[in-house]
Amino acid sequence: MPGVFHLAGDPKTAQSTDIEDRIRHRAYQLYEQRGTVDGFALDDWLQAEAEVLKAQKHRKVKAVRGSQC
Repeated sequence: MPGVFHLAGDPKTAQSTDIEDRIRHRAYQLYEQRGTVDGFALDDWLQAEAEVLKAQKHRKVKAVRGSQC
C-alpha cells in the first residue's frame, strides 16, 4: 500500500509475505496444470488468490470456533 510501511519483524508483514508466497505457489501450480501455456498469468493469480484467501478465512473461523469450546 503506497505510503504505508511496516517495520521488520512486524507480524502483519510476515503474514502478508506468507500469504503472497502461497498465492504465488498456487498460481504456478495452476500454470503447470494447464501445461505451461502462457497468457493466463492474471487468471491464475486471481484464482490462486481467491483460493488462498478462502482457505485463510476458513482457518480463522475454525480457530475462533475451536477456542470457544
